[in-house]
Amino acid sequence: MFQLIKTEGRARRGRFETVHGTVETPVFMNVGTAAAIKGALDASDLKTVGCQVELSNTYHLHLRPGDEVVRDMGGLHRFMNWSGPILTDSGGFQVFSLAKLRDIKEEGVTFASHIDGRRIFMGPEESMRIQSNLGSTIAMAFDECVENPCEKTYARASVERTLRWLKRCKAELDRLNGLENTINKKQMLFGINQGSTFEDLRIEHMKQIAELDLDGCAIGGLAVGEPTEVMYSIIEAVEPFMPKDKPRYLMGVGTPVNILEAVDRGVDFFDCVMPSRNARHGHLFTSRGIVNIKNAKYERDEAPLDPECGCHTCRNYSKAYLRHLFKAGEMLGMRLAVIHNLYFYNHMMEEIRAALDNGTFAAYKSSRVGVLDKRI
Repeated sequence: MFQLIKTEGRARRGRFETVHGTVETPVFMNVGTAAAIKGALDASDLKTVGCQVELSNTYHLHLRPGDEVVRDMGGLHRFMNWSGPILTDSGGFQVFSLAKLRDIKEEGVTFASHIDGRRIFMGPEESMRIQSNLGSTIAMAFDECVENPCEKTYARASVERTLRWLKRCKAELDRLNGLENTINKKQMLFGINQGSTFEDLRIEHMKQIAELDLDGCAIGGLAVGEPTEVMYSIIEAVEPFMPKDKPRYLMGVGTPVNILEAVDRGVDFFDCVMPSRNARHGHLFTSRGIVNIKNAKYERDEAPLDPECGCHTCRNYSKAYLRHLFKAGEMLGMRLAVIHNLYFYNHMMEEIRAALDNGTFAAYKSSRVGVLDKRI
C-alpha cells in the first residue's frame, strides 16, 4: 500500500495506493468537515486546487445528515461527488472538545450533542460502524484526546484505554469489511498516538500501535495550545518508533512552517482547517508572507494577490477587487480566498515533493522558513 521512494534526512517521499486512487506524499488533506469545504467549494473545485485527499468528520456527519442517510445515498464519495481518497476522523476529538456534557467509561463515551443537546453514545464499535457507513478510504481509530496540560496519571490511564479501544476498532472494522453490504470492503484503519506532552508515554504508546500492523499511524493531541517547540520534540521522540513502511499522519497541523518542520521530522500526512478558516476572514498565505486583504493599502492595488501563484483567483482578480468583496460582505470574496489558500497549500506540497525528488529539500525549507509566516 505504501512505497517509500526516497528520503532526505528524516524527510520522506512516498506513494500510497488506495482503492480510491494513489496519493503522493507528503500530502495535505483538504478539510470538508461536513462533506463540504467551508467557503462554497465543491468537489470539482477540489480537483482544480490540486487536492489529493479530502477529510470529513465522523461526529458531524453522524449528527447530520446521519451516517445511515449517507450510506443509503451510496456512501460519502457518491454523496459529495468526490472520487478520490477520503479520510474520516473518528469523532473522538469532537466528542471531547464540543460536547459539554460527557461521561467516559470503558465502553465508550456518552455525550450531549452540541446541536440539540440529545444524548448520544459513541465507542470504538460505533465509530467504526459510522465510518463504514460513510465508506471512506481511511477510517481513524476512536481515541481520547486529553486536555493540555494534563496530569500524567490521567494521561497514562487514557493512553491505556485508547489502546484497548484501538484493538476493538481493529476487530470491528475487520468484521465490517467482511460483510456483504459494506460500501468499502477495503476500508483502512489508522491508529492514533496519544500521551499529552509526556515523551515516555508517547513512545510507549507508539510501540504498541506499531505492533498491531495497521494501515498507518497518526500523532494526535498536538497543536492544541502547547508551544511549537514541544510539538516538534514530541514528533522527534516518537518518529523512530513509527513503522517505516506505513504512512504517518500529524493531525490538525498546521501553518506552512509547521508542515515544513514536520516533514523534516518524518511526517507524511497533514490536515488543518487553518487555510480555509483564515481565508474566510481575509488572511491569505502567499509566497511572500501573510496578507490581510482587508487592509486599506490594497484599495487601489491592481496586482494579483501573489504573482507567483497559478490559482484561479490570482490569475483573474486584483487585490483591490478581493478587498472590495470582503468589505462589501460578498460571498464571492470568501470563495476566491479559500480557493487561493487551498491552492497555496496543495502547491506547496507539490514543491516539497519535487524538492525531495531532487534531493534539495533542506535548501527549499531554508528558503521558505522565515518568509511564509511573516505578516506583510
